[in-house]
Formats: sequence, structure tokens, C-alpha cells
Amino acid sequence: MNIKFIGHILSYLLIMESVFFVPSLTIAFFDQDGTARFILVTMALCLLVGTALNQLTRKYETQRYYAQEGMITVSLSWVILSLFGALPFWLSGQIPSYIDALFETISGFTTTGASILTEVESMSRSLLFWRSFTHWLGGMGILVFMMAVVPLGRDAGYSLHIMRAESPGPSVSKLTPRMGNTAKILYGLYFILTAICFVLYLLGDMPPFEAICHAFGTAGTGGFSVLNNGMMAYSPYIQWVTTIFMALFGVNFSVYFFLAIREYAAALLDEELHLYVGILVTASLLITFNIRPLYSSFFESLRYAAFQVSTIMTTTGYATADFDLWPSFSKTLLVTVMILGASAGSTGGGLKIARVLLLLKTLRRNILQSVRPRSVQAVLINKRPMDEQILDNTNAYLSAYCVIGMICVILVSIDGYSFETNVTAILACFNNIGPGLNLVGPTCNYSFFSPFTKLVLSLAMLLGRLEIFPMLALFNRRAWVRHR
Repeated sequence: MNIKFIGHILSYLLIMESVFFVPSLTIAFFDQDGTARFILVTMALCLLVGTALNQLTRKYETQRYYAQEGMITVSLSWVILSLFGALPFWLSGQIPSYIDALFETISGFTTTGASILTEVESMSRSLLFWRSFTHWLGGMGILVFMMAVVPLGRDAGYSLHIMRAESPGPSVSKLTPRMGNTAKILYGLYFILTAICFVLYLLGDMPPFEAICHAFGTAGTGGFSVLNNGMMAYSPYIQWVTTIFMALFGVNFSVYFFLAIREYAAALLDEELHLYVGILVTASLLITFNIRPLYSSFFESLRYAAFQVSTIMTTTGYATADFDLWPSFSKTLLVTVMILGASAGSTGGGLKIARVLLLLKTLRRNILQSVRPRSVQAVLINKRPMDEQILDNTNAYLSAYCVIGMICVILVSIDGYSFETNVTAILACFNNIGPGLNLVGPTCNYSFFSPFTKLVLSLAMLLGRLEIFPMLALFNRRAWVRHR
């Protein structure tokens, strides 16, 4: 185990986190809301611990850095960022319980959007900004951002292990020969799309502060709002902009890369894109017809249905309607797309459409082989045969997903709430969505859960965002064994 290099990466991450607080500190000074000193204390702690760790791990090597180091680095990074990121909420007293503050911060970084706040608008603008900014940072991946700006080793291969551990999906490939350049391209595309979303919000008369916070939430598919009513408070134009951009951020970013370099066939013929769009459109239309009697016109029904499908499937978590009051058919469809999730390589959560596609094609192959045992069937995605290791990993992921999900539901049920509340709370947190059904519906929050349950839900959010295995590696003794 290359502990020194892991520590060195973590040191830069803490130093970067202190820089991430600068916009919130600026707002605090401008508003004179009394939070500046608490943000400064947090920044000082991040700098102090980061600098000390940096000095202790100066003599590192990048050659002995393998998949297990990548998993440990990523999981530790997200835990440490959350532990420090929660401090301003707690120190300022705006979230009096540290466990609640940690829950809110993990929900932000993992782009879940589940909240314990009962009165969002009473929080200072500086901390509301930090709360929304965590969505944007966590959406594409914090370590991916660090690789784009802090090169720690040339041609060492460490960056590929980190990106594989942090990026969502069954497999990760390079867009360019160097992973550092790939990280820069991904964040460049991410920034451009966020900026366009922000401008369109401004054109819809959304105030600048609200526009930037909601752009962060839409881009990161997070769902934190600065208003108690969330997206319900805005015009149909704003809701349509949000619907479209949530769907766009649920697309694999490699599609945008291929469009940018004019390889239109590679982008538009992508099988995952076809399945993603097909499910999104079909579910929206089915729910539109199902809820038509509840609204005054077909187009109003379509607006509400499309928004809710887009926000749930991309695991954003905004809401324009209390879908807990919709017919059971619509709620069942929403829970289904909640599990399926967005595309691999996007900012969304869930199982990922790429895995669903692999599972469906593997099932088809197994059925064909049962009929013709001697036939050899390869699983093809975009006309390319998939490595059997990827198929095995996909099956292992699905198994772990089901087992961990059941364990979490059992643990959460200790609080004694309804089955629907417990199951959808776990699904909402594990898939990084936010709202569920019943007591955790779109108009409710998670404040009523016990501290133990909030910790279980926080762990579920981290497990979901980091695709399970990096977090499990933290508790695997073999992952900490030194290489010989």
C-alpha cells in the first residue's frame, strides 16, 4: 500500500477545499451575516492539516500505485472532504447537530439533495452558496478536478486508477492519451454547460444568486434549492429549462466530447444514449396520460411529468409537484427510473443505463446459449465486444447493490416508520436522488430520522456515489496490505 502517495493526494485535496470556501467567504463579508469567522476557521483547519500532511508525505513515489490505492484514495477523500465541509454549518449554529451538518454536506457532495433543513430560507446566503457549490464540485468528481489542475506524477498511471474509482459507470476510458487532459476536457464541458444553464436562468428573470445556486444543483444533478418551495416557485419557462438541462447532464459526457470534435456518428449512434432517451421520453409520456385528469391541459400534464421523470431519472431531486399524491402507476414508474438512473460518465446516479444495457444483453446471450449450448455469443455495445471482466463486474455490482440495499432498509426500519418511507429513503439516498415517497416525499425532509439512521443514510449516499466498491475497500483488510 502506497500510503505516502495517498497522503500526498489527500493533502492537496484539503488545501484545495480551503480554496473552495473563498466564494462563500466573500459573500459572508459582503452580507456581514456573521458566518465569516466560522468559514475562516474551517479554511485555516483545512490549510493547517493539508500543509502538515503535505510535508510529511513529500518523499512519495507514483510507480507503486494500483487499483486498491485508487479506491482507498477516492473513498478517504470523500469522507475527509465531508468531515471538514460540514464544519461551517455546525460552528455557525445554523445546523446545531454535527451529524445533521455532516448529513447535509455528504448529501451535497454526493449530489443527493436529501436535506434535514425545515426552513431553507433562514440560512445565510454564504452557507446556502456553499451548500449548492458542493453539488457542482461533487457532480463531475472532486479528484477529477484535482487531476485537471494539480499534476502529481508524469505518466505514472495513478490518474487512471483514481478516475476509475471515482467516475460513475461500469468502465472508464480515456478521451485523450493523457488522463490529465481527459480531466481538463471533462471539466471544460461541464463548465460550459453550467454557464449556459446559468445564463438561461437569468433570461427567465431568476435573481443572479438563485440562478448560480440552481445552476450548480442542475449541473451536478444535486437538487438543493435556496427556496422552501424549490422549483415550484418558478415560471414554466424556468421549469422547462431545468427539465432540459437535467436531462442533458444525465448524458454520458463522452457524447459531448465526440460532438465537439465532430465525430457525430460516434455520438449519435451510441446505444446507451438511445436507451437513456427512450426511457426518458416513454416514461414522461406514460405519466402524462396517467395524470392528465389532475391538470387543466395536456401540455401542463406533460410539463409536470417530464420534469419529474427528468429530475428522478437523472437523480437531481428537484420537484415541481407533490408526486406522492399521483396515481400508483405514475409513482411506480418514478421509482423504476429512480433505480435505473442516468448514463455512465454523467453527473447522475442510480444503477446507470450502461449497466442496464449490459445486463439486458447478457440476459439475451444466456437465453440464446441455453437454446444453443455450443454457440459462442459475444456481448456487443456499439458494435464492440465487451470484456468478460466488465460483465462479471456488472453482475457483482448488481449483487452488492441488492444486498447492501436490503441491509440498509433493515437498519433504517429500527426507527419504526412505514415500509414505503424506509424503502424509498434508502433508494433515494443510495441512488443519490433526494426525495422518496411518504414521509420523505418531495415536500418533506429527513430531519425526523434518528442520528443513527442519518449515519446509515449518509453511508448509503457515499456508497451510491462511489459505486460501492471504493467504500467497501476501506473496510477490507487485504486492500491495506503493502505490495511486495
